[in-house]
Amino acid sequence: MSVLLAVVEAGSLSAGARRLGQPLATVSRKVADLERHLHTRLLVRTSRRIGLTDAGRAYVAASKRILEQVEEAERTASGEYREPRGELNVTAPIVFGRRHLLPIALEFLAAHAEIDLRLLLIDRSVTLHEEHVDLALRIGVLDDSTLVATRVGSIRRLLCASPDYLARRGTPRTPEDLAGHDGIEFRGTPADPDWRHSRGVAVPRVRLAVNTAEAAVDAAVAGLGITRLLSYQVADEVRSGALVPVLEPFGPAPVPVSLVYPEQGLLPLKVRAFLDWTAPRLRARLASALHIGP
Repeated sequence: MSVLLAVVEAGSLSAGARRLGQPLATVSRKVADLERHLHTRLLVRTSRRIGLTDAGRAYVAASKRILEQVEEAERTASGEYREPRGELNVTAPIVFGRRHLLPIALEFLAAHAEIDLRLLLIDRSVTLHEEHVDLALRIGVLDDSTLVATRVGSIRRLLCASPDYLARRGTPRTPEDLAGHDGIEFRGTPADPDWRHSRGVAVPRVRLAVNTAEAAVDAAVAGLGITRLLSYQVADEVRSGALVPVLEPFGPAPVPVSLVYPEQGLLPLKVRAFLDWTAPRLRARLASALHIGP
């Protein structure tokens, strides 16, 4: 069952073999042996990917439930529900994770010697169950009803430019003024801000588009134009005066920040311990981050 699920989740026999760390021939044989044992075909093999037959879809669904029960039984037997211990997998956006979650996580590890943390910092929404992640930090409105969420605060969307740029081009007073300005566009994740404001959408001439917040910050500090970022991404530059927020009275509503985990039966103690440790500390940090200024 584990081999079959790895193949299905990875999308091919070869990718499943890499995920499992087993030879392709071994994985292919195990799947074939399973099909012979069940007297039915589970996979539809193509040149690039594999698909599931009707019987395969039903068997994979049942296998997931069974393996989850086995995993929970092993955690109970190993004492994971009696004391915080074991490997904990957590994910967060790159910049937020480095600036806010990592310092809290280091303190958590110092206080919990039996827990090993695997922190995945990545600017995409990770599928927790498929990628074996215990807990995620999400920025934005949640649309996955299978996740349990703990709200830890909010983050503002900011339009910023350097003092040099504003001295040369003038400071926009209304969103409509953006049409006469140069822009730096950052698009990394769905939670990243667009040019929306309280009265609609106003877009400058986008001179540069980048896929990392750091690049957008660097270009704005260099005086290329106005950029739009989340408050934690420009907190240091705003405090130092390297960037100046503009059009703040027209800003959209703050973006919610949540810690989420899959809905399940008994929550492992390592997850509960990390949640209880992290949530109040993040709330304190985000309460401060909402009011950044020079």
